[in-house]
Amino acid sequence: MKRTNNNGELNINNIGQSVVLKGWVSKKRDLGGLVFIDLRDIHGITQLAFNPDSPLYAKTLEIKNEYVLEVTGKVIERASKNKNIPTGDIEVEVSEMNILNDAVTTPLIIADETDALEEVRLKYRYLDLRRPVMQNTFLVRHQATTAVREFLNNEAFIEFETPILTKSTPEGARDYLVPSRINGGEFYALPQSPQIFKQLLMVSGFERYYQIAKCFRDEDLRSDRQPEFTQIDIETSFMGQDEILDISERMIKHVMKKVKNVDLTDAFPIITYKEAMDKYGVDKPDTRFDMHLTNITELASTTSFGVFTSNIDNGGIVKSITVKNGANLYSRKGIDKLTDFVKKFRARGLAFLKLNDGVLGGGIIKFLNEEQQAKIIEQAKMENGDLLLIVSDKESIVNQSLGNLRNHIAKEQKLYSNEDYDFIWVVDWPMFEYKEEHSRYFSLHHPFTMVKDEDVELLETDPSKAIAYCYDLVVQGQELGGGSIRIHKEAVQNQVFDILGISKEEQQAKFGFLLDALKYGTPPHGGIAFGLDRLIMLLVHTENIRDVVAFPKTNSAQCLLTSAPSRVASEQLNELSIKTTK
Repeated sequence: MKRTNNNGELNINNIGQSVVLKGWVSKKRDLGGLVFIDLRDIHGITQLAFNPDSPLYAKTLEIKNEYVLEVTGKVIERASKNKNIPTGDIEVEVSEMNILNDAVTTPLIIADETDALEEVRLKYRYLDLRRPVMQNTFLVRHQATTAVREFLNNEAFIEFETPILTKSTPEGARDYLVPSRINGGEFYALPQSPQIFKQLLMVSGFERYYQIAKCFRDEDLRSDRQPEFTQIDIETSFMGQDEILDISERMIKHVMKKVKNVDLTDAFPIITYKEAMDKYGVDKPDTRFDMHLTNITELASTTSFGVFTSNIDNGGIVKSITVKNGANLYSRKGIDKLTDFVKKFRARGLAFLKLNDGVLGGGIIKFLNEEQQAKIIEQAKMENGDLLLIVSDKESIVNQSLGNLRNHIAKEQKLYSNEDYDFIWVVDWPMFEYKEEHSRYFSLHHPFTMVKDEDVELLETDPSKAIAYCYDLVVQGQELGGGSIRIHKEAVQNQVFDILGISKEEQQAKFGFLLDALKYGTPPHGGIAFGLDRLIMLLVHTENIRDVVAFPKTNSAQCLLTSAPSRVASEQLNELSIKTTK
């Protein structure tokens, strides 16, 4: 029988109509002969009513949660209305009922709130996905991807698919390798991103490309990372950085309006990488609250505190953050916990000062004279009741430890709302970072990023000072997307490869096809990629990426539903010319 309505759409205007509904039993209540059943589908819930004299009453006794039903009945007004659901004014008086399938007791509660462990949820993911909160998440995901395609199609972008089986190239993380049976002993790699292919499409003259792209990285997992993830991948020709930022910003605003009905009318603020590090300590600043980092190195150098002065003499710095009303929020035991926190980021300690009744006190007060105390109160903008937390070390350690401590305290003290959308562009990234443990330069983004015009000469003289045409979009302390203007000239690309220590032989072996393409009139081009999974996390307010991936992996990269990865038969390995070690 054809279904006439979904379970979330009937209301007071449908009273008197005959309807056919289908769905799952969400709940059954037997009130001494009067039976109510909540019938659920992806659209919502409709209450079914069975009177004591109904010929179907005996049949209702065998019905349990998650049975699949087909019912025919008449829409009537409910005596006891439920204002919490759209169908709460009505119920359906059932005249016919067909049990389409029965169900055993489920290993988890099919409701927004469930007490099941995550391992159980992932093993029985098909049941977990019946929960309304999960179904809403994937409806939001669908709405977001639809809005992205709608916007980019209207901007004359062309949707492409690029290969999944491709060549292993060094892009920052480990590749997932796929052995070739036909070419024994050789391997494909799953793409970490479509980077090279989308650049080649620019060489091909398509000018505006996009793709909802699957990407793969074999790296250690965490709550916001999966081995396979999805990017909104965009590439353009003949556009500069400002134009790419503009079109990307308009796309995000379009998605926010379509999915959340949030109007973002103001332009997204733009700060430089240096400003982000100086003020927030991290390259993905959360700007929903203040508590900025203050550089007090000059003042600290005049104190008698040996930890400060020795670090400064060795090229280190001293920075602080001011926790408003923190003097009462954090006891000495609480500060000890904060000290343990910053040690995770290689800081060796955490100094503190408290301002109460105009008097400064704390662990290092004996090293500060009255003039220095007055200056530190002024520089750190301290008021009565405030707590000052100070780290002294190498600049990278100070920024990382205080930047993360700032975020930790803000979360602990609930200084922001998840409904605040603080989109901000971070631009002007360093082209390279030098890692002493490897004695060489690495790309801060990737090796195809173009240096700023005014810094081209620095590639020869001092690569460490070169700034790239690079940009990240950050929101709520998370990188939502990042991109760059690409190198479109072979000579510059070779020069960058040389700085990165990639030999001529390796350049040809791994990137020869790209270098060849750059010889044939490659246009200036650039692009950006947004993490679709992270965008959905933002829209549905979750910090766990597994909530927004239909069939995710665990932190140990396992699929509990299918028991993947798993061993395969020796015959398969023989065909692939592979031997395994125990």
